[in-house]
Amino acid sequence: MGGTENSISEPGSPSSNRENETSRHNLSECKVWRNPLNLFRGAEYRRYTWVTGKEPLTYYDMNLSAQDHQTFFTCDTDFLRPSDTVMQKAWRERNPPARIKAAYQALELNNDCATAYVLLAEEEATTIVDAERLFKQALRAGEAIYRRSQQCQHQSPQHEAQLRRDTNVLVYIKRRLAMCARKLGRIREAVKIMRELMKEFPPLTMLNIHENLLESLLELQAYADVQAVLAKYDDISLPKSAAICYTAALLKTRTVSDKFSPETASRRGLSTAEINAVEAIHRAVEFNPHVPKYLLEMKSLILPPEHILKRGDSEAIAYAFFHLQHWKRIEGALNLLQCTWEGTFRMIPYPLEKGHLFYPYPSCTETADRELLPAFHHVSVYPKKELPFFIHFTAGLCSSTAMIAFLTHQFPEIMGVFAKAMRNRGWENLSIFLKISKTVSDTAMIFNSDLS
Repeated sequence: MGGTENSISEPGSPSSNRENETSRHNLSECKVWRNPLNLFRGAEYRRYTWVTGKEPLTYYDMNLSAQDHQTFFTCDTDFLRPSDTVMQKAWRERNPPARIKAAYQALELNNDCATAYVLLAEEEATTIVDAERLFKQALRAGEAIYRRSQQCQHQSPQHEAQLRRDTNVLVYIKRRLAMCARKLGRIREAVKIMRELMKEFPPLTMLNIHENLLESLLELQAYADVQAVLAKYDDISLPKSAAICYTAALLKTRTVSDKFSPETASRRGLSTAEINAVEAIHRAVEFNPHVPKYLLEMKSLILPPEHILKRGDSEAIAYAFFHLQHWKRIEGALNLLQCTWEGTFRMIPYPLEKGHLFYPYPSCTETADRELLPAFHHVSVYPKKELPFFIHFTAGLCSSTAMIAFLTHQFPEIMGVFAKAMRNRGWENLSIFLKISKTVSDTAMIFNSDLS
């Protein structure tokens, strides 16, 4: 995935060290992240499959999710509780019915098995209401287990590992409950849960809960609160995302978009606020150049995957799927984006070699996105320069000339007969054209004489 080939070199040689550094850099570029706003498998992805007959998730994406679940929801002490032992096997199952069956087996052994309720909420529930009901049952069980783990955390390293696992389970449940509330229209409740999570578990910033909070605050049109969240997370020391960059651009666009006109701007020039908005758009487009085509509906959206590649097409889909409505809500925002986003590429003519505000664009995104996105989706590739018509025309003319020369060399007699036939046919067509032209001119002279 990093785009490097294995080669044989001595372990201590400079070339080996350079190759190792390049490999590490490429692997970090192609690191996939859990989609902070990923949908529910049973209530959303599976319903899409029922309606369209298409699978929205790839095997690679689901395999990454299985690894995530094993990391979040299992630990070395699972053998102490029979229900956890069953769930450890359930997370490794590839077949959804087998996973659901194992979850019910775990509940038979322990009716307070929180991870079993989580699995059923994710995969068996066919509506968000059903998923929320199961997550509430998981929350009751998860909080009880978490309190017990807190009391025993200092007894042994195994108890500390168990507390980490129980913390992960509790945070996951609360976050999914917040997402259920958001989808069911209880947005203020969702914001409250997310703020409490970020305050109670600040070390878990890698889960990107702030991106869920940004989307909910935009739905409430609480732009001052959105700016406060950006002030904390749009920091040079923190990893960026399309949600961070494009939300910052949206807020600056909001102040000028309702009165922006390309004709007026070309006459009088851009104001300071307009320049700030355009620069914010350029910054966002440089980070992820795939997003504007989805926001401007030049490219059709699909359901976002469960994992995304930052700066890639998968991240652009995930962002636009949830944030397109927020851009549409602000008058003139999409118009300003349409007028200015392509100007970014003039500042970075060689994006794979040198960036402007960010590192050069990773060359491995296309390969990784093709693994994450379904086969029926046309993956967006960057940089992809369209050749001018003149180049296509010249190439076609040269190819046809070369073909005629080759055929003339190989079959001179046949090509001679063909050339004579075309010449004779050409003279016949020319004589017919001249006759028609003479008839038209005679008719025109008669018509003019009648008028006079």
